Amino acid sequence: MKNISGKAALLALGMISTSAFASHWSYQAEGAPEHWGELDEAYKICKSGMNQSPVNIDTTVKAHLSPLETHYIDGPVTLTNNGHTIQASEKADTRDSITLDNQNWTLQQFHFHAPSENTVHGKKYAMEMHLVHKNADGELTVVAVMFDQGAANPELDKLWGVMPDRVDQNVTITPNLDMNKLLPADKTYWRFSGSLTTPPCSEGVTWVVLKHPLTVSAAQLEKFTHTMHHDNSRPVQSLHGRLVVE
Repeated sequence: MKNISGKAALLALGMISTSAFASHWSYQAEGAPEHWGELDEAYKICKSGMNQSPVNIDTTVKAHLSPLETHYIDGPVTLTNNGHTIQASEKADTRDSITLDNQNWTLQQFHFHAPSENTVHGKKYAMEMHLVHKNADGELTVVAVMFDQGAANPELDKLWGVMPDRVDQNVTITPNLDMNKLLPADKTYWRFSGSLTTPPCSEGVTWVVLKHPLTVSAAQLEKFTHTMHHDNSRPVQSLHGRLVVE
């Protein structure tokens, strides 16, 4: 897998805001996903790329996948409304990480999309959380967690209670958030090679989509969508022959 460098990596890791890019992109009208590849030369892979995310997980191939091991100890320190999502960011020396393929990947940030971006047999979930991790070589792995509408998630309430309602607003996360309660106990997953799901849509990203969804209440979902003012999901992209393994 290739190393993602430059602005793409900084954006994915939450180290610069999307406003640092000159070309405006959004989920609506002229800046909508179908136009991303035309907005800026830096975004052209959004249109021309052959390994784009998200995808519809339908036909899969059985494989002997290494187990996903999570080591979430510290939790995030800031919560940001960047106009495209609500993003929780980790401190620079966080111990939060995963082990995959006998490598350590450090959690950089996690954020939310409603409805889900990836789909399963065509099904959109109510919400999807993306946990963005980086290894020592600068490569990225995104762990995706699906949420069905149902019972409220108490850990989400700790974030939702301080959710910034203004664009480019940052708040400090004071509650003791247990990251492990934002993941299912059963961490079996689907895996494929893909991209960032926002401009510049850089490829070379390992995607790990957990099979077992959590739940989010109607009230929690409404608060998120009201804060965003619109859906914030990129449509599924063609697999172009890629395999989804499980």
